[in-house]
Amino acid sequence: MHKVRPNTLARYRACLRLYFPTHLLKKKLSQLTAKDIRLWLDQLRVTCRCCALGTDTARDPCATQPQQRPRCCALGHCCQRYLSPLTIQYIHGVLRSALEHAVREDDLPRNVARNVQVPVGRQQRTEPFTPHEARTFLDAAQGFRLHALFDLALRTGLRRGELLGLRWSDLDLTGGTLAIRQTLQYVPGTGLVISPTKTPSSERRIALPREAIASLTRHRDQQQADCDAAGPAWADTGLVFTTKTGAPLQPSNVNRDFHQLLRGAALRKIRLHDLRHSCASLLLDQGVDLIVIKELLGHAHIAITADVYAHVRLRLQRDATERMSGALDERPEP
Repeated sequence: MHKVRPNTLARYRACLRLYFPTHLLKKKLSQLTAKDIRLWLDQLRVTCRCCALGTDTARDPCATQPQQRPRCCALGHCCQRYLSPLTIQYIHGVLRSALEHAVREDDLPRNVARNVQVPVGRQQRTEPFTPHEARTFLDAAQGFRLHALFDLALRTGLRRGELLGLRWSDLDLTGGTLAIRQTLQYVPGTGLVISPTKTPSSERRIALPREAIASLTRHRDQQQADCDAAGPAWADTGLVFTTKTGAPLQPSNVNRDFHQLLRGAALRKIRLHDLRHSCASLLLDQGVDLIVIKELLGHAHIAITADVYAHVRLRLQRDATERMSGALDERPEP
C-alpha cells in the first residue's frame, strides 16, 4: 500500500472482493497451480456478473417503485453481463503481481500465474471532438459555473484529477504558465484524497493559451464573489475549482455537469477524459510535433502518445501520401 496510489489500492481491493472465489483464497500458496488459475478465469468469462453477485435478489416483487422491482436475472431472464477481455486481463494481472511479491518474499519458489495465458484486451478507440464540435462545446461552456475547467481540459488536455487538484499558487497568469504538482481523487471508503501526480513525468509546467488565461481570470473573479457570499462558511483550500463554499469538487459532480453541458449543446455523449484525447487530436491535425504533445499531456513515454493517437496519425499519413501523389503527378511545362 506504500508503493501505489490510494485509488489503485482501492481498485485492487475491489478486484479481490468481487472476483476472487473463496476456494481459491483458502488454498495454500504452495498448492496453487496454473490449472487452478486457468479454470477460475475461464469460469469468470462465462459467468453473468448479475447472476454471480445476486444483484436483483433483494428486490421486492410487489414493489410499486421501478427501482425496487426485480429485473433481468432475478426474473429468470439472464442479462448475460459478462466480463470484458480487458477486465479478465486486469484480474489476472492483480493475481500475477501478488504472487510475484510472494516470490520476492521467498514464500513461493515460482510464480505459477506467469504460465497462464489470457486474451489480450483491446482498448476502446475513442472518437474525439472534431474542430466544429470543439468550438460548439467551448461556446456552450461559457454559460456554466465551471466554464474555466472545461475550457482548460480541452485546450491543455489535463486529466480530471490534475484539474481538480490545481491550486492558485500553481498558476502564473501574468507569465501564462501552469504547474502540475498534485491530483485530487475520490477513493472509495476514504473520500477525497490529494495525491502526487500519476507519474514523475506528469509533474510538469505548461504554457497557457491566451483564451485559457482569460477564462481563468473570469473564474477567479467569480470565485471571489462566491467567497464574499459565503462569508465565514468559506473553506480556504487554495484550490482553483471548488464548490460555492470553497470545498473540493466531487469528481462525480463534475462528470454530471459535463454531461449536462453536452446535452444542452446537442453534442454526442463522450467521457470527460475524451477532452484530453480531443486536445491531442486537434494538435496533431495542426501539425504539432508528437514530442510536444507528449510533454503537454505528461505521458511517461512517447510510445504511449503514439499508440493512443494512432488513428489520428493514420489520417495525417493519408494526407502526406496524397501530397506525394500530387508531387509525382505534376508534369513540367514545355
